[in-house]
Amino acid sequence: MPQLDSFRREKNEFYADDPQSPLTPEQQQHFKGLKYFPANPALRLEVSVERFASQEEVNMQTSTGSVQTYYRYGRFSFRVDGQEAELTLYSSDDGDFFLPFKDSLAGKDTYSAGRYLEPVALGGDHFVIDFNYAYNPYCAYNERWSCPLPPLENRLNVAIRAGEKVFEAH
Repeated sequence: MPQLDSFRREKNEFYADDPQSPLTPEQQQHFKGLKYFPANPALRLEVSVERFASQEEVNMQTSTGSVQTYYRYGRFSFRVDGQEAELTLYSSDDGDFFLPFKDSLAGKDTYSAGRYLEPVALGGDHFVIDFNYAYNPYCAYNERWSCPLPPLENRLNVAIRAGEKVFEAH
C-alpha cells in the first residue's frame, strides 16, 4: 500500500521536525518514528452508515476534563476476524466526520484511551473506513493536549490490528 507508506513517512517527518508537532522538543530529539501494525487491506472498509433520525448532540469528555461537542451521525456494522462489531460515526459543526474508538488492544498494543479516524464520505451515507490510518490523539504524546475520549458506544471487544500502535517515548 504505497499511499499508506508515504503517509506514514510524512507523518514521522512532521513529528520529528515540525514546530507544530505534538511532541515536545526533547521528545523530538530522541524520536525514532511511530510504530504501526502492518498494512491490513481487510481493514479498509466501504460501509453504509445507518443515519440516526435526529443528529443528537454529544458532549465528549476529554483527557483534561473539559468537553467537546459532536453530533451522533449514524452507526455502521462490520466484521473483524469473524466477529461482528458496530461503531457510531460523529460529525462536527464544520461538517467533518470523526470516528473515535477503543478496541480490545487498548492499553497493550494501542494507546490506552483509544484511537481516531477521519472517515471519507463517498456520498449517500457511504463511507471509507480505513483502520490502517487509525491514529493516536495528540494527548498520547504529552499531557499538554486535550483530546476527546471515545464514548462507551465506541468501545469494541474486538482487536483492530491496523494503524498506529502505542507511543513509547525513548
